[in-house]
Amino acid sequence: MDLTSRYDLCHALIHEAGALAQGYFNDLASLTIKSKGLQDMVSEADLNTELLIKERIFEAFPQDAFLGEETGVTAFAPGQGIWVVDPIDGTQPFISGMGNWCVSIAFVCEGVIQFGMVYAPVRGEFFAGGKGYPATLNGQPVKRHPGKSLREGITGMGYSTRLKPEAFLRPFEGLLREGGMFFRDGSGALNLSYVAAGRLLGYFEPHINSWDCLGAIAVIEAAGLRVNDFLANYGLTKGNPVIAGVPEVYDDLLRLSKL
Repeated sequence: MDLTSRYDLCHALIHEAGALAQGYFNDLASLTIKSKGLQDMVSEADLNTELLIKERIFEAFPQDAFLGEETGVTAFAPGQGIWVVDPIDGTQPFISGMGNWCVSIAFVCEGVIQFGMVYAPVRGEFFAGGKGYPATLNGQPVKRHPGKSLREGITGMGYSTRLKPEAFLRPFEGLLREGGMFFRDGSGALNLSYVAAGRLLGYFEPHINSWDCLGAIAVIEAAGLRVNDFLANYGLTKGNPVIAGVPEVYDDLLRLSKL
């Protein structure tokens, strides 16, 4: 498995995809937008950006599999590498004219996230990391958050309408009662990247899909921070909770997630 060539492709490709998506973002008035469900939107920008990524990957590595939010999963055999892609994570902010959206790409093989990248074009921020690759923000090493308790920083929290509100509200109340403070801006991949970059103490979401988080999880792991085993129990195709943070607060976040 030539990870170096795949990493290099991902580096170039995520920037190409980000430029395409930003072109649509700069002309929102002409964008075709549809609803996939409650608070779940999609536009031609999402689909066309994913198709670009998929085409470039299969041109270079036709032997690999692909899982994308918009086009689904290709045939996937044990031992085969698979690319996991969200062409625009944060579609609601995207179509609302806000810059808190990103492109997320991860590569998984043998049940291990080998590397991942998250690119937020409007904010000019590019996060990358993986097995044997350092965790970086715009090419510079990231620094962990200095906080050692939930009271000493901000915790990102996410919610999906796939679950009942109680799955979010109980941990949310627990965080506030312990003196913590919350942050949410509509992109799980970006919020998790902010954990890796030392901006957030941690992040919790009761259910998230793999394409929304694997790119950032790779960076978190490369930064030496803690994250749950997201790929356990069919997490790749069915999603899972995600809990991530600096080592000193991870156990507290895990406890709150079970409220």
